Amino acid sequence: MRIATYNVNSINARMHILQRWLAETQPDVVCLQELKAIQENFPEAAINEAGYQAIWHGQKSWNGVAILSRIGDIAEVRRVLPGDPEDEHSRYIEAVVNNITIGCLYLPNGNPAPGPKFDYKLKWFDRLALHAAELLASGMPTVITGDFNVMPTELDAYKPERWVNDALFRPETRAAFKKLIDQGWTDAIRKLHPDEVIYTFWDFFRDAYGRNAGLRIDHFLLSPNLVDRLKAGGVDRNVRGWEKSSDHGPVWIELADV
Repeated sequence: MRIATYNVNSINARMHILQRWLAETQPDVVCLQELKAIQENFPEAAINEAGYQAIWHGQKSWNGVAILSRIGDIAEVRRVLPGDPEDEHSRYIEAVVNNITIGCLYLPNGNPAPGPKFDYKLKWFDRLALHAAELLASGMPTVITGDFNVMPTELDAYKPERWVNDALFRPETRAAFKKLIDQGWTDAIRKLHPDEVIYTFWDFFRDAYGRNAGLRIDHFLLSPNLVDRLKAGGVDRNVRGWEKSSDHGPVWIELADV
């Protein structure tokens, strides 16, 4: 079972990129972030034509998350992260696919930091940690994936000294991610490639992709009962080089069937 996550950075503007990637790689389940489309403007017909079912939570101009499947039904569990009834951002959607709970998230960027946006990021992280603990307690095989907007270690940032005051790399952000991991989650890409420089995001500016001046901010967290099923994982880096592509590359893992 191949599960992928992809910050598509406007699904309608980059539908040709998404369709090409889906056709070439055929992941079984796909989590998308930054749809940048209201609910009724999600391109469901095109997704269906590509061979996928979909559930999604849209929002005008910003955010938006979706889960796609080509291997069976998507049983939606929730489309809002618990803990703040006043939070109207479309940043989380959760479903069961093929007997695995999949949480798809787009964690807040948090810049400029310090400030209200950074406070919101840390509060969102706290809410995620509480919910993630409940998911672990359920005993259900679980994957939490998406754009976390955090570089966990210096290995995850090109020239990390340039990022010390950025909300994606501040000590508070990295501590929040570590707190999450310490619940018992496994960072799948780091499990497979513990010492390798791997990036998932390259800015549109200063030829970042050409220079491989990237960041690893898109992650897969696995519950303990999935770790032994982890067989492979990586980044479809070449997709970032396609014309008019997103500034992220798709990230994927493969889990053995049971």
